[in-house]
Amino acid sequence: MELHAADQYLVVPGEAGLLEVYGHLAGTGLFPPFPPVALPGGVGGLVARGGFAQTFFFPAEVLGLTFHTPKGRVVRAGGVVVKNVQGYDLVRPFVGSFGLLGEALEVVFRLRPGRASAFLRRPFSGSFPDLSPTPRFLFALQEEGGEWLYAYHFGSEREVARFREAFGGEAVEPLDLRPLFPRGMGVGEGPLRDLRFAWKDGGEAPEPPAPFRLLAEVL
Repeated sequence: MELHAADQYLVVPGEAGLLEVYGHLAGTGLFPPFPPVALPGGVGGLVARGGFAQTFFFPAEVLGLTFHTPKGRVVRAGGVVVKNVQGYDLVRPFVGSFGLLGEALEVVFRLRPGRASAFLRRPFSGSFPDLSPTPRFLFALQEEGGEWLYAYHFGSEREVARFREAFGGEAVEPLDLRPLFPRGMGVGEGPLRDLRFAWKDGGEAPEPPAPFRLLAEVL
């Protein structure tokens, strides 16, 4: 991994684990655009699925990537700054393409600063609540004979304290969710859900729109 703390971005191999990224950033006061959980496929799988549990626009947090196309080409898209698009923007179509456009070899993440963080859980009522401040990550998990709502937030010490008070619940450690998906993480009714999808074991992807299929054929 290649950290550029002053410019707040991180270059990560596609095979790196999500908790490896958190370990690399420990003590820097910088945070990646995903919660402290381990998911199948690591960074590459996360980008292919369009992120996980975020309450913001995840593709904007991917500044650039290098990927291997279905036809065997290696494509570099984007860069290391926010306004870096020259010609066709292949970063945003790739993010959330569920492997249709290829496999991520390297990803450039925008990092966000924070002086404090909190990872909390409480019993899940069946619907995602409106919270203020809105946590950056929110998901529900079936476990221990029930369903739990998890939230992760970072920012200033005051904002994180307000989040703790609004959410309540109990503090939790980073989670390894990979055992829930031995055959891959796919869209469908399963033990995990966020604001975008329910996630199940098996790796099934949503049906892609026609323009994505055409783009995959070109690449």
